[in-house]
Amino acid sequence: MFNVESIVFVVYLLFMLAIGVFFFLKDRNGGEKSYFLGGRQMGPWVSALSAGASDMSAWVLMGLPASIYAAGIGQAWIAIGLAIGYAISWTVEAPRLRKFSIVADDSITIPQYLTNRFLSKSKALQILCAVIFLVAYTVYAASSIKACGTLFNSVMGIDTTVAMYIAAVVIISYTFLGGFSAVCWTDFFQGLLMLGALLVAPIFALGMVNAGQGAANVVLPENYWDLFTNWKDIVSGLGWGLGYFGMPHIIIRFMSLESQKALKKSAKIGITWTTLIVLFSVIAGCAGHLLLGDIADSSTVFIQMVRKLFPALISGVLLSAILAAAMSTADSQLLAASSAFASDVYKPVIRKGKSSEKEMQWAGRFVVLVIAVIAVLIAANPNSGTIMGLVENAWGVFGAAFGPAIMLSLFWKRFNFAGAVAGILVGAVVDIGWFAFLSSTGIYEIIPGFFLGGIAAIVATLVTKAPGKDVEELFDKAVAYED
Repeated sequence: MFNVESIVFVVYLLFMLAIGVFFFLKDRNGGEKSYFLGGRQMGPWVSALSAGASDMSAWVLMGLPASIYAAGIGQAWIAIGLAIGYAISWTVEAPRLRKFSIVADDSITIPQYLTNRFLSKSKALQILCAVIFLVAYTVYAASSIKACGTLFNSVMGIDTTVAMYIAAVVIISYTFLGGFSAVCWTDFFQGLLMLGALLVAPIFALGMVNAGQGAANVVLPENYWDLFTNWKDIVSGLGWGLGYFGMPHIIIRFMSLESQKALKKSAKIGITWTTLIVLFSVIAGCAGHLLLGDIADSSTVFIQMVRKLFPALISGVLLSAILAAAMSTADSQLLAASSAFASDVYKPVIRKGKSSEKEMQWAGRFVVLVIAVIAVLIAANPNSGTIMGLVENAWGVFGAAFGPAIMLSLFWKRFNFAGAVAGILVGAVVDIGWFAFLSSTGIYEIIPGFFLGGIAAIVATLVTKAPGKDVEELFDKAVAYED
């Protein structure tokens, strides 16, 4: 069993590397826009599954099922919040963000868009965003690499730290080589694999339980099947949905779509995919408890369930979905952070606009390497926290910092540069401060961070000078833009 699963894993990793090499050879003469945004040529299927896969990291196969396994379906409010937030982001935010980013001087990163949206010559906003990107994405990527280490250790017996380095090398390689196109296409295949694994495993597990082959004398925690456990779980779970409005590596997929028509189709695909993923993640946690009974490490419930249900070849394929989930998120995060540094700090601040497109690509690749190394060091630290905890921290910072500013920039004509800076800064500070000093309240830090960041953005806008006529004209042009 060890040998067969190992072979499947190796074949899968080689396939991901092959995609990176293919796009490196295909686009090696492409420019900055090609490397960081795929030339805005992404089709609806690739964009939809890439956005979903870059969102649903290994926590959806390890972290969330573990929470459901241990505490019951009261933890499903996270899944409900995510499904609602994702649907709103695709239907409300995506159409305008794609049009606004094109009209705002064909922006290719979120910090660049926010600066160009107000026709500002100040680089303060781009630098502020890039700093938050680098810090938060390093933590976020660490969660994915940590999941890879747990997977290899559980299935193949490889030392967890060694496994983390192996996973990091593969992720760095195809992101380094192929850029946005390679990331999107690997995410596309990984999204299909994740969906297949989450559909198949829980259904087979429930079938075995119904046939009387589940664990004997299963003792479930009190109120295990009670969805309405306490109001804090409900509010915090729904609060996860706020993260989608400001998650750079997800919403940049909105900007990369080839047309508004493709966006509408992509929205249907993406919302359906995400809803199925979070639904069956919850079912996997419940089914795993009934099938396996008590296990020592709840984060391995999906791994143990798959290995018990299927022969080695099939289990190897299904467990590769965990690799897919981890890698599809880590690659997107590395690319988003590198694009923010290269386009928003290196080019305008360090090189004063004198860098060539080829130089920009290599600056971005260097940042990919640096962030990945730091992420591995964090993941390898035994005190770094759980996979779910690392994701929760990074998700909160992004949603609180960028969500209000981006939504206001798309729907409020009066919104100005000062409001955007204030909203991002206050959202990030409140989120981090709440986590550091008030996490004992049981309220997820993204909620106070998001709303106080939004209030700060509105107040700062109203007490400062209204945007000029040229900025208002840009807003009107973006609203009316048609392909």
